[in-house]
Amino acid sequence: MAGTVGTGSNFMAAVRERRTIYGISKESSVADERIVELIEEAVKHTPSAFNSQSARVVVLFGEHHNKLWDLTKEVLKGMVSADQFASTEQKLNGFRNGHGTVLFFEDMTVIEGLQSSFPTYKEHFPDWSMQSNGMLQFVIWTALESEGLGANLQHYNPLINDKVKDEWSIPGSWKLLAQMPYGNPTAQAGDKEFKPLSERMKVFK
Repeated sequence: MAGTVGTGSNFMAAVRERRTIYGISKESSVADERIVELIEEAVKHTPSAFNSQSARVVVLFGEHHNKLWDLTKEVLKGMVSADQFASTEQKLNGFRNGHGTVLFFEDMTVIEGLQSSFPTYKEHFPDWSMQSNGMLQFVIWTALESEGLGANLQHYNPLINDKVKDEWSIPGSWKLLAQMPYGNPTAQAGDKEFKPLSERMKVFK
């Protein structure tokens, strides 16, 4: 039992330590092979409705990572006014300064197949898939944090969806949901304020 308690304690410590880190660098104290291993474990073991396993992940290193944020900048430059683009560019450069990026997708073919096979739950499958993907994002985020890396979560979809699919030959059925740049942290997260738990949960016993 002692080992079980210890494991749970370590898990909650990891949950507490996970924060949004915007200051990240090209350096990584963790080998790329280890990062891939962590993400593979997360993809394999994160739960999904009906064990659908509809989540898809693309991991970008090196020039592939740089290209993602260059093309994002290109897209936004054509949409953001010149007087506001400087701040947008600065933010994007911060993400580009990272070591790599994890892209999160859902395979809509899997979801549509479930809707066809289980019509009673048809309207719920899109919601359930988003919930599962959110769990996967959290697991990977926390795993990176536990290894000493900093990460943040961005949502430039659907603005960049087509360019991402073209650049990396992503299947048409994969829907881009989020982007997670990461790297060695160069700045710590600020203090986090918490609303009273009495407003956020109820206990009946």
